[in-house]
Amino acid sequence: MGSGANNSIQSSPEGKSGSKAGWILLGAAAVLAVGSIGFNIYGSGGSDEEAEVAADSGPSIEDLRKAAENSSDDARPWADLAYAYFERGEFGDAAEAYERAVAIDDSEAVLWSALGESLVYASERDPLPARALEAFKKALELDSQDPRARYFLAVRQDLDGDHDGAISSWLSLLSDSPPGAPWEGDLVRTIQQVGAINDIDIEERLATVMEARVPQVMIPGSGSAAGEAASPNVRGPTAQQMADASRMTPGEQQDMVAGMVAGLEERLKSEPKNLDGWVMLMRSRMTLGEPGKARRALESAIAANPSQEAELRRQAELLGIR
Repeated sequence: MGSGANNSIQSSPEGKSGSKAGWILLGAAAVLAVGSIGFNIYGSGGSDEEAEVAADSGPSIEDLRKAAENSSDDARPWADLAYAYFERGEFGDAAEAYERAVAIDDSEAVLWSALGESLVYASERDPLPARALEAFKKALELDSQDPRARYFLAVRQDLDGDHDGAISSWLSLLSDSPPGAPWEGDLVRTIQQVGAINDIDIEERLATVMEARVPQVMIPGSGSAAGEAASPNVRGPTAQQMADASRMTPGEQQDMVAGMVAGLEERLKSEPKNLDGWVMLMRSRMTLGEPGKARRALESAIAANPSQEAELRRQAELLGIR
């Protein structure tokens, strides 16, 4: 940020197993308990048509469970099963599957924060169960930018009566989120509602954060603004474009990002071996809340680079694409 990130983009050593695995954020019992609202990240940003295609083409719960039960050393099948349960609203079963996933791979932040979220949704009385809190803290130990864990720990602050501290934490999360991120509107409303409920004036602080943000597509790895971190295989924004974007309205920034992403997608048709470009395209599509297009980018990248399928899928997993 943004869950991917990741917020931004999740990063992980080779071989980690964080699949889409619960990039559904964030609310439920904990948020309702403080009169606030929840919001979604990455998992629900696609169109209804994309969701229907994904549902029709995906494996059944029975198939996922069979694959998981046959896996003793790979967390991904358990994470996929957990995500499927979560999508069906079977949060207790989702939590159990995520527990199995972290028992196999305890070094992936997204699995821990997904576990915590599932436990929150499954809880009938405690708005933030101790095991969920433990999972969120573990996620932040592994990735201090995990957006879901950051959100829920701010909920903990609110529940403890530290309303201004919670708002500050949410503002920090918003600051790290790209303009136009799928969860932006709901996060802003959370901040506004908690401020209103507790008579805290947040408008000036909120405006300051909103004005300072630049599009997520402008990240290290592309363009002259990236400096030493720039990839020679990805052409991105110049420092002047970065400066121009910082003065745009959110709507203008979104249009700029969409145009850049479309240009990248078109360029990859003539540069299909550009792996960095494909990863950036997938990342950008997820940032724009277009998981269906991100999956299609992955498929196109693999078709053009079959020998790199394992690495491309690893990168896709880190972005929450499955």
